[in-house]
Amino acid sequence: MSPANTAELAALAQHDSTHSKITWRLMPLLLICYLFAHLDRINIGFAKMQMSSDLHFSDTVYGFGAGLFFIAYALFGVPSNMALDRIGPRRWIATLMVVWGTLSTSMLWVESAQGFYVLRFLLGVAEAGFFPGILVYLNRWYPARRRGQITALFAIAVPMAGVVGGPLSGGILELFHDAAGLRGWQWMFLIEGAPVVLLGLVVLKCLPDSFESVSWLSGEQKQQLREQLSQEEQRKSITSFAGILRDSQVWLLVAVYFAVMLAVNTLAFWMPTLIHGAGIGSDGRVGLLSAVPYLAGCFFMIACGRSSDRQRERRWHLCVPLLMSAIGIAVAGLVPGNPVLVLGGLIIAGMGASAALPMFWQLPPAFLSNTTQAAGIALISSFGSIAAFLAPYLIGWMRDTTQSASLALFVLALFITLGGLLVLRTKAAIVNPQ
Repeated sequence: MSPANTAELAALAQHDSTHSKITWRLMPLLLICYLFAHLDRINIGFAKMQMSSDLHFSDTVYGFGAGLFFIAYALFGVPSNMALDRIGPRRWIATLMVVWGTLSTSMLWVESAQGFYVLRFLLGVAEAGFFPGILVYLNRWYPARRRGQITALFAIAVPMAGVVGGPLSGGILELFHDAAGLRGWQWMFLIEGAPVVLLGLVVLKCLPDSFESVSWLSGEQKQQLREQLSQEEQRKSITSFAGILRDSQVWLLVAVYFAVMLAVNTLAFWMPTLIHGAGIGSDGRVGLLSAVPYLAGCFFMIACGRSSDRQRERRWHLCVPLLMSAIGIAVAGLVPGNPVLVLGGLIIAGMGASAALPMFWQLPPAFLSNTTQAAGIALISSFGSIAAFLAPYLIGWMRDTTQSASLALFVLALFITLGGLLVLRTKAAIVNPQ
C-alpha cells in the first residue's frame, strides 16, 4: 500500500473516531427528547376513542383539533428557528420542551371542543422549533456524507414513539381508566407529558451549543470538523433569505415534504382508528398492533440511511419509501374490514413513511448555506405542516360524510405518489454527497 493510501486510511479512521464520539455524546439525549416530542404529538390518536366518547366529539372535531397543531407549527416554525440562532440551541430547546411538556399535560383538563382546539394550537407553537432546530444543530456537527445515518438515527424516534407509545398508551387507557377519578385518556396525557418538563431541564444542563464549546474534542478534531464543513459550504447556492424565497428547488422541496408529512401523519393520527375499524375491539390490542408498522419502520429507516450514505445516493432512497407509503395506505383503504390486509398495508406504509422522513432532510442542506439553514429548513418544515393538518382533517370529514375513510385514503395515496415522483426532479449532482 502506498504512503498516500496509508495516510488517507489513517485520516478516515480519525474522522470515524471523531464522529463516533460526537454521536455517543449527543444522540442518546436528542433521541429521547424527540421520542417524547412525537409521542406527545400523536398520543391524541390513542386518546381519540375514549376522549371523543366522553366529550362527544365528532370525527370532524377530532380531525380539526388534531390538525390545528400543524397550523401553529407552520406559522411559528421560522421565528422559532431564528430564535434558536439568536438565543443558542441549548437554552432555546430546553425552553421549548418545558413549555410543551406543560401544555401536553394540560390536555387532561380539556372539557370542550374550544379547549381542545386552543391547547392543540399552543402545543404546535411550542413544538414548532424543535425538529427543524435539531436538524440545523446536527448539520453543524456532521458533514453531508454522514448525515443519512445520523438523521435516520435521530428520526427513529418517530417510529419508536409508535412502538413504545402504542402499547404504553393502550395500556394506560385500560389499566388506569377511572383510577383516582380520572379517565384513562386523562392519565395518558399526564404520564406521557409531565416527564418532558424534566427532560427540558436535562437539556439545559447537558446539551452543548456547538462543537467549538466542548472539552471532549481535541483541537485537532475541531479543526477537522471546521475543514469538512467549510468545504461543503463553498458548494451551496442559497446564501440569503431572499434567495430561499426565489429558488425553485426550495419550492420543489416544499411540495415533496408535503407528501412526506401526508404519509407520516395519516399513520400517526388514524392508524389506531383504522385498526379498530377492521374489527379489533380492545384498546390494548389496538395499541399492540399499532406498534407493528412502527417497529418495521425502525429497521427499514436505519437500513435505508446506511444504504444512502454508502452509495452516496439520495433521490431514489426517498422516492421508493414514498411510493411504499402510497401503496400501503391505498391497500388499507381498499379492504377496510379485513384486519390482516389492513395491518399489512399499514406495515408497508409505516416502513415507507419512517424512512422517507430522514431521507427527505438530506436534500435541503445541499442547497442552503450555514447562514440560511435555520430559516430555510424552518420554512420548508412549516409549509409541509399544512399537509399534516389536512391529513387528519380530511379523513375525519370523509368518515363523518361517507361513514368510511377509504376515499380519503385513496386521495392521500395519490398525493404521496406525486410527491415521490417529484423527488426525481431534484438535481442528482447537487443532492448526492460528494
